[in-house]
Amino acid sequence: MGFWHHRRKGFEGGVSGETASQMDWGVNNNTFKSFKDIEPKSVMEMGTIPIDPVDIGLGSSEKGNANSSVKPRKKTMTSVYLKFFETASDGKTRRCKFCGQSYSIATATGNLGRHLTNRHPGYDKSGDAITNSAPQPITVIKKHQSQGKSSQVDYDHLNWLLVKWLILSSLPPSTLEERWLVNSYKFLNPSIQLWPSDKYKAVFHDVYGSMKEDIRSSLVQVSSKVSITLDFWTSYEQLYYMSVTCQWIDENWSFQKVLLDICHIPYPCSNDVIYHALVKVLKMYNIENRVLSCTHDNSQTAVHACQRLKDGLDNQSFCYIPCAARILNLIIEDGLRSIKPIISKVREFVLGLNAFSEISEDFIRMAITFQEGSWKFPLDASARWSGNYQMLDIVHKAGKSMDAIIRKHEEQLGSPVLLSSAEKNAVAVVHEYLEPFYKTTNNICTNKVLTIGLVLFFMDHVSEMISGCRESRHYPDWLKSSAEEMAQRARSYNNQVCNIFTYMTAILDPRIKGELIPESLNSDNFLEEARTHFIRNYSTSHFPSMTSGYGAQEIEDGGSVSFAEEIARKKRRASMSNATDELTQYLSEPPAPIPTDVLEWWKVNSTRYPRLCVMARDFLAMQATSLAPEEIFCSKGDEIYKQRHCMPHDSTQALLCIRSWILSGMKLKYKSSEIDYERLMELAAMAAAADNTTSGSDRKQK
Repeated sequence: MGFWHHRRKGFEGGVSGETASQMDWGVNNNTFKSFKDIEPKSVMEMGTIPIDPVDIGLGSSEKGNANSSVKPRKKTMTSVYLKFFETASDGKTRRCKFCGQSYSIATATGNLGRHLTNRHPGYDKSGDAITNSAPQPITVIKKHQSQGKSSQVDYDHLNWLLVKWLILSSLPPSTLEERWLVNSYKFLNPSIQLWPSDKYKAVFHDVYGSMKEDIRSSLVQVSSKVSITLDFWTSYEQLYYMSVTCQWIDENWSFQKVLLDICHIPYPCSNDVIYHALVKVLKMYNIENRVLSCTHDNSQTAVHACQRLKDGLDNQSFCYIPCAARILNLIIEDGLRSIKPIISKVREFVLGLNAFSEISEDFIRMAITFQEGSWKFPLDASARWSGNYQMLDIVHKAGKSMDAIIRKHEEQLGSPVLLSSAEKNAVAVVHEYLEPFYKTTNNICTNKVLTIGLVLFFMDHVSEMISGCRESRHYPDWLKSSAEEMAQRARSYNNQVCNIFTYMTAILDPRIKGELIPESLNSDNFLEEARTHFIRNYSTSHFPSMTSGYGAQEIEDGGSVSFAEEIARKKRRASMSNATDELTQYLSEPPAPIPTDVLEWWKVNSTRYPRLCVMARDFLAMQATSLAPEEIFCSKGDEIYKQRHCMPHDSTQALLCIRSWILSGMKLKYKSSEIDYERLMELAAMAAAADNTTSGSDRKQK
């Protein structure tokens, strides 16, 4: 029962014996009111939803009795208890109609009553539950002592937990209309009432609006430039979407990232449509004049839209760059193309290993016997680069174990075909060639702050590896042919990123500076342009006290300059000169080690370079990839693809945005009120503990 069993106690409520038997497994449940039929009610007036460690109620059903001091009259067994139990055919036991718990026919009346009170609170109030049109605030209900100690949780409590489940699982509200799920809840408690899907959609819409307003307010406080990234995908409904994400570095030198919005791009998904959708998002958050760069997904429509954005914003300090991770993934795909059929064979074998624990354990034992390393299951069998390299690794490092397992478990594995010697040799050649690529992508995926300078450093290394293959006599012609295609993609990327903005971003990485910058980007002209940009935009604009040579007192003295003022002016000029030399001093020092934390380095050295550090905060926020590299190279990308692809249009924007915001650390808010899910989970755990205690007591009595 898992999740549901732990909450059974807290979510049980009033139901009659007749209701208990009404469970339809053939059609959808019809006990819910439609969204438009429910009486509207104003909720969420407070700033934060309070939850105290006492009984709580989410609807109006508990409030009517909250302050009652009248002790309810105890009903007799004949009038109340007996009808909730049925006598067995042998006349020796009675069975609860709600849960099936059996008691001896001689069980005392009080014990039967306690069972109904503890396990099925509200059993004598059939049809009293009231469904409100809007989710109620989680408010404190302090009950009178006479109402007993058993904790009850209103059904909105359950619905708010389901809201969080739908969001984190990327499931549309229609999931809760699935009849088997509905009837599973009815099995636990026939009186449980889930919200209609329209109500969940309304909640998602309100939560989306509240959280988006918080993000807009927080971006107003950002003092630096920001960068954006674009990602595009198509849903199962063949609808085209664009996600816009914002990145910046705050005053404490911490990297910040937030999803701004997910936009539906209507057909025909032209450059103009993408441009207008993007501008709308930027203006909604009031950042259109603070965007320094845009990293796109390399599609032509995105490139043209970014060019329109550059022209439309009339912002000379703006650039757009392609996604390095996508380019590198295409380069690697070119290298794998010749052995793709072999990889497919190996993948079928690996999927079989993952499916049968006894075979995977046998494989581990054989690998130890043949001294072919240790292997951790399940193996990565995804069709992405991480999975493809795993296939190469299996053949190259555990070929004997693989052959032995295929021979031993041929029938159970579906009669896989043993690889020929030629196929194994081809895999060995490609594995040797692409192993440095795997190390490169692994470094890119695990780097804390993936700067453009570091990515350019890695991409330059990739170009060198490709050139080495083309010039080597060691590699076969078919691999050299693939290397030619790989080289073309690498050159195309280098041409697109070769500009003054990427140059400035690269040299502001203290690990790169001028020494490790790619040759194609390293030019004296770029260095002079960087100096000019620094002097024009960062020497004085962030320090207005140095922009004026004369103060108010000097004007009052009729323009005469005192001896002391002349000295002050000279010092100001010297300070201005030193400002231009900050860049020279910074570049003259040796680069920091590659493992250095870039942001921590600038935080420590900001006092040495008070003006240059402002420029670094702006430019180091520029992104080398349009999305996290592991979403391209690793199986994590498959999970995200499924979430996006399977989401219906009416839930995509709100649900995926809320999910991203929650995972980034934001609190879920409804109508400006925060939902305290930690407290909700505590109450659910308390209810489960009480349920277990009651069950143990019942068993002892039996």
